[in-house]
Amino acid sequence: MTESPDWINKELYPFKPHFITIENHTLHYIDEGVGTILFFVHGTPEWSFGYRDVIKNLQKKFRCVAIDLLGFGLSDKPNDADYTCAGHARRLTKFIDQLGFKNLNIVANDFGGSISLSYVLDHQDNVDRIILFNTWMRSLQDDKHYSGPAKIVKSWLGKFLYLNMNAPVNVIMPQAYGDRKKLSPEAHRHYKAALPKGKRTAAYAFALELSSANAWWQELWERVHTISADKFLFFWGMKDKFIPPFELENWKSRLPGSRYILFHDAGHFVQEEKPEEMSKAIEEFITAS
Repeated sequence: MTESPDWINKELYPFKPHFITIENHTLHYIDEGVGTILFFVHGTPEWSFGYRDVIKNLQKKFRCVAIDLLGFGLSDKPNDADYTCAGHARRLTKFIDQLGFKNLNIVANDFGGSISLSYVLDHQDNVDRIILFNTWMRSLQDDKHYSGPAKIVKSWLGKFLYLNMNAPVNVIMPQAYGDRKKLSPEAHRHYKAALPKGKRTAAYAFALELSSANAWWQELWERVHTISADKFLFFWGMKDKFIPPFELENWKSRLPGSRYILFHDAGHFVQEEKPEEMSKAIEEFITAS
């Protein structure tokens, strides 16, 4: 693939596609603007499309790079790849190295938070600022809020719902908004089209990580205090029923002195519900001395 597929609305997503080979798989990314790098990392069931409005707002002042993780968006979607968080983190490091990014600033949410912080922890001198929202990076093993859904995901029913019914896009995504009207049918179509039937292994693998990645997350969590708290800005959609506000309290306790901005009427996908506010705050945070 050298061009965007015809199902993309180029008014919503007017970016030139770029492709790179990592571990024999083709990854898609967008690269808009020049100057200081803002590197956007998504979660599930997302792709770089989710950051479109933030990038439109910031590309005149920054170089905005947004990756589609393997199995998502316009990247390859093999059914036999390593879709663990650790696997995504390994490829992310290779992506940054191959493109030669220096002094980057990371913007990440959901599963993308830990995936990108894995890079930060091992390359602190190459990362200036970290902007996170509605994410976590600790063991969820004994947390009742997550253990119930994790058990369902591992069942035959969970597998069926993810692989056949595209549950994360069709059911979970609308419920994750603070205001469902912010998820327009046209935007929703782009999330559906990016995960067609037979190509949903990565999204299901992320769900399985709720049970399987706890040791990996905890190891990172126990190191996160080694990053200076003043490098962090947190946004938080307070109506997020999936990654609730208590996770923000966990971040604040581990990184006292970090900055945070609350959106009381937004849910999980803050970049979709509050792009203008996010863009302004990111610009101010990155350019502050």
